Amino acid sequence: MDKQQLWISAGIILNAQQDKVFITQRAAKAHQGGFWEFAGGKVEQNETAEQAVIRELHEEVGIDVTELEHFLSLAHDYPEKSLKFDFFLVTLFEGEAYGKEGQPGKWVDIGALNPADFPEANAVVLDKLQLRVMS
Repeated sequence: MDKQQLWISAGIILNAQQDKVFITQRAAKAHQGGFWEFAGGKVEQNETAEQAVIRELHEEVGIDVTELEHFLSLAHDYPEKSLKFDFFLVTLFEGEAYGKEGQPGKWVDIGALNPADFPEANAVVLDKLQLRVMS
């Protein structure tokens, strides 16, 4: 049986000072449920990763992205699925980020992000994000 392959686009939503990031918690019943994550979702057919993250952030956390930059691409294999990720730094947006679909969401100091709270595919993203803040 072929593994499911998904292309995910996610937004690393930064506050104005770029020292905090908005994260949301995955539903308990979802794949990797209970972990915290950067909001985003599947890239749809005929959509770029950039278009997908703008759409997903509007749907999931109620913000309209006005400025973003590509941060990192990576692939990660889980036993049941293969994921390809594109992460974007969201540096300007309109609206107030919140869990629009009822999911918990919070602003966290970038230095306080704990890889153990995220799906394992996020470890390299957290490392790079924390290095960016320290430099």
